[in-house]
Amino acid sequence: WYNRAGVEKVMGFATPHEVMRFMRQCPIFEQMLVEDGIHLRKYWFSVSDEVQYERFESRMKDPLRQWKLSPMDMESIVRWEEFSRAKDEMMVHTDTGISPWFVVESDHKRHARLNMISHLLSTIDYTTIELPAVKLPKKPIESGNYHRPPRSLSKFVPDHVANLIGDSET
Repeated sequence: WYNRAGVEKVMGFATPHEVMRFMRQCPIFEQMLVEDGIHLRKYWFSVSDEVQYERFESRMKDPLRQWKLSPMDMESIVRWEEFSRAKDEMMVHTDTGISPWFVVESDHKRHARLNMISHLLSTIDYTTIELPAVKLPKKPIESGNYHRPPRSLSKFVPDHVANLIGDSET
């Protein structure tokens, strides 16, 4: 939804009038949601331009992640400052006391996700559930009555991943 103030503004998908209407209406709509009991949390995952560029380079080299790159991503590289300014302006209009934005430093993805989850949980009342202790049963002793059929009788999916260049999981 917030793309109206960012991507849509920078790329010209929304008119200046549409962007300003969003900036005016967004806080009012968010206030209505909160007043009706909805727990609204807004997180902005902030990535430095250096790390974002490295991520794009990594995706270009990885056949399993190339699909994540779009022409819009390529455009975002050359319009980094425009996107940053649009984000800053959106924050001015939509970061309110009743519905604030929380910025998550995201150069390190795993840390960012864990920090965000921790923060989200700290804002919501909940009770800890006592989990029963789980004990792994001993592996049963084989009776000798079961024999797997020969592998030659099965149809296997070819292991294409093992042949890809740059596979880090082999």
